[in-house]
Amino acid sequence: MSIVAAFAVPHPPLIIADVGGSDARIISKTIDAYRQVAQEVAELHPDAVVITSPHSIMYMDYFHISPGSGASGDFGQFNAPQVRITTDYDEQLAKEIEKQAKLSGIPAGTLGQRDRRLDHATMIPLYFLQQQFKDFKTVRIGLSGLPALVHYRFGICIKQAVENLGRKVVFIASGDLSHKLKSEGPYGFSPDGPVYDKMIQDVFENGDFMRLLAQDESFCESAAECGQKSFEIMAGALDGMAVDSKLLSYEGPFGVGYGVGQFIPKQADSARCFASGLANLIQKKMDSIRSKEDSFVHLARLSVESYIRTGKRAVKPEGLPPEMTEKRAGTFVSLHKDGNLRGCIGTISPVEPCIADEIISNAISACTRDPRFEPVEEKELDSLVYSVDVLGPYEKIESESQLDVKRYGVIVQRDSRRGLLLPNLDGVDTPAQQIEIARQKAGIGPEEEVQLYRFEVVRHF
Repeated sequence: MSIVAAFAVPHPPLIIADVGGSDARIISKTIDAYRQVAQEVAELHPDAVVITSPHSIMYMDYFHISPGSGASGDFGQFNAPQVRITTDYDEQLAKEIEKQAKLSGIPAGTLGQRDRRLDHATMIPLYFLQQQFKDFKTVRIGLSGLPALVHYRFGICIKQAVENLGRKVVFIASGDLSHKLKSEGPYGFSPDGPVYDKMIQDVFENGDFMRLLAQDESFCESAAECGQKSFEIMAGALDGMAVDSKLLSYEGPFGVGYGVGQFIPKQADSARCFASGLANLIQKKMDSIRSKEDSFVHLARLSVESYIRTGKRAVKPEGLPPEMTEKRAGTFVSLHKDGNLRGCIGTISPVEPCIADEIISNAISACTRDPRFEPVEEKELDSLVYSVDVLGPYEKIESESQLDVKRYGVIVQRDSRRGLLLPNLDGVDTPAQQIEIARQKAGIGPEEEVQLYRFEVVRHF
């Protein structure tokens, strides 16, 4: 047997009658689509349902598969503790998925459970399914901070495990769409929100998984999506299969997008094996980034690669611009991998003879001494993206009203404790946020008085 159907579904608690009450009528299209999904799944009568959940335990570099024989949960956090969901786990299938992931070099398994209770992104699909039938077991899987290609390949592992055991399985990818559709919504507005939701509606309608997988991490973050990685795993679970796809419903009345998609696999189709195409796309993107590196960024990359491969400090290349060899300034070197920060170390004031030496020293520190991360390994070098910030002089200011998060970085100081935050960072939208983060970095409490400084940077990337 195999995966006989896949569905992408949202998880707004309001669609549970005891939670939403009369407000549930506002998202009646989603409720009707959910009931249709439940009825179709019941008619298929699968042995197991695999659910990927953004609200299960999530690790940056590991897919968590819920262990044990089963679990339960309730909607107490949404003022409806009387609504309780219980499900039995398919332990054999969970073990086979873990086995296939290990064979593929993908970190996944049942270790690291923190809370065995079912999360609402798992319970809501089960709530509707169990109204139609209950004779099935569940495998609950969390997402990770790993890139789209790894999520897709993990989906292939799930497909292989299902086929190895001869299971008849339905895949449920739980996930809302953008959380930033309206300025009056709970999360505000981003122009990327409606764009993201339109893209997902198209994918649900036409099954264009390559378009789904190719989305840039920064775009997804700006849209504040919830289900992207769930959908990526689902796409992998349908690898190599032609699918009948259909958008069953879409609405976003509260500023959050809710889409329901149906995917019924048909015959094998080698043109729908997307892993190699995605890998090629990623490589082209990396080649393009490197072709545009200026001397500052190129030196940072050279410094990291030389130190990781040889353990030695890079020698300054000849022909560097005079600005790098004749001027001094504090610099910060940042490393990113798969859209996530991988290391960032810098100096507020110069400690080296010139900017070039400052970059070399800080690049080595960023890849080996950032206390938030393990040292960079050689196998990661081809996946790293670099940026270099050259700091201008800093000046004392009297209040946060003199800050601009796009233009100025901030330094907060109390006695010998000093914290710095660079300008124009994703997710930092107000001076108050800037100051709060800088306080945390310096270990300065929110009630302690501080002196503020601001500075500008020239960012190279």
